[in-house]
Amino acid sequence: MSASDHPPTWTFLTHHARVLVELARDPEVRLREVAVSIGITERTVQNIVADLFRAGYLTRERIGRRNRYSLNLDQHFRYPTEGDLPVSLLIGIFTNRDLGKP
Repeated sequence: MSASDHPPTWTFLTHHARVLVELARDPEVRLREVAVSIGITERTVQNIVADLFRAGYLTRERIGRRNRYSLNLDQHFRYPTEGDLPVSLLIGIFTNRDLGKP
C-alpha cells in the first residue's frame, strides 16, 4: 500500500486559512463553492466566515443577492510566534500576488 492509497489525515493549513485563501482568489465566490473546493460542509464555511468577520480578517458587502468579501490583509496572524506577520504573506503565497512586505 502506498501513501496515495489513503486520504491525508492532516494538512498544513487550517480550514480557516483555506477559506481565507479561497475568498482572496474570488471575492464574489459562493460559500457553497468554497465548501466543495475545500471538502467541508457549507455550514462549516459559514461558521468560519463568521469567525473571520468577527476577528476583523474580512468584511462583507451585500450586492443584490450575493456577497462580496474584502480581506483585511494587514491583520496579523493569531498565533504568538507569527503574530508580528500580516496575513498578506499567506495570501500572497497561495494567490501568486505580491501583496507587500511586512
